[in-house]
Amino acid sequence: MSAHPPLTGPDVLAHLGEVVAQRRDEGEPDKSYVAKLFSKGLDHILKKVGEEATEVVLAAKDGDPQKLVYEVADLWFHSIVALAALKVEPGQVLAELARREGLSGLEEFAARSRPQATPQPATDTAPPPSA
Repeated sequence: MSAHPPLTGPDVLAHLGEVVAQRRDEGEPDKSYVAKLFSKGLDHILKKVGEEATEVVLAAKDGDPQKLVYEVADLWFHSIVALAALKVEPGQVLAELARREGLSGLEEFAARSRPQATPQPATDTAPPPSA
């Protein structure tokens, strides 16, 4: 029997993020799959994310819910590895999802698509007179 209750929801992602970061920093590539991924570099990690995303699409297209869950778990795992490679915590993604809660998808997309105004430097002088 486990000394700790099973993790659920965001706690699972946070714990997984901690374990992945630990393997990134201290893991031995010959003993840890995650450490081995990190030893091969970001491009290799991103290739794995792409492979897993494709497997998610194929599982959904096949209409197999059990396989879809399995493949999404793989995608989330490898996405957490990619996040850790850039020192981003899963909680930051959850916070972004929470921020979007209540926005319509179209409003959120429009806000992302809008070019950001470039701040103009402050000046203490009046503009030159026009000729």
